[in-house]
Amino acid sequence: QVQLVESGGGLVQPGGSLSLSCVAYGLNFNDYRMSWYRQTPGNEPEWVALISTGGGTKTYADSVKGRFSISRDIRKNTIYLQMNDLKPEDTAIYFCRGALGVGDVWGQGTQVTVSS
Repeated sequence: QVQLVESGGGLVQPGGSLSLSCVAYGLNFNDYRMSWYRQTPGNEPEWVALISTGGGTKTYADSVKGRFSISRDIRKNTIYLQMNDLKPEDTAIYFCRGALGVGDVWGQGTQVTVSS
């Protein structure tokens, strides 16, 4: 069964850090461009970061540039999102997405809450 499973969300104070993980099952992980998105209630998903199939290209939304870092481990079929200097406006459900051609697969999401 093809699926992506996120973990690592939680409650953190402003200025703190969290690391999210997304494990891929049932797909050829090396062929997929992988991204992180986030969504708040009533809004469309917002793209956060993307990593290329080989991991050599990484791009970020301006809102997280310099604070977030995306990476992938092909041995573990996993991508990560290291989030530093978190702000209340980073509060959202975070999803990973795998894209191959015109098809894609999404995870179920993990909640990140930044609050004092």
